[in-house]
Amino acid sequence: MLKICALCKKGPLAGKLVTRKGLAKKKGGTGSKIARVTMRKFKPNIQKMRILVNGHPKKVYICTQCIKKGRFQKA
Repeated sequence: MLKICALCKKGPLAGKLVTRKGLAKKKGGTGSKIARVTMRKFKPNIQKMRILVNGHPKKVYICTQCIKKGRFQKA
């Protein structure tokens, strides 16, 4: 089962992790340089809850923003 919000369809996003080397110029160095770039995932804060889906209780994953806004009805 994918960890995607059942209400707003929020899921993991891809991004980059930038590794820098060297001392900053204002600290007396020659400036920081990019050493390598690797891909990473930004995962949403998703919780498993029992909610009413079409009038029936069901366990689904919901993101915390939907929980805070109250976009669901508890079972």
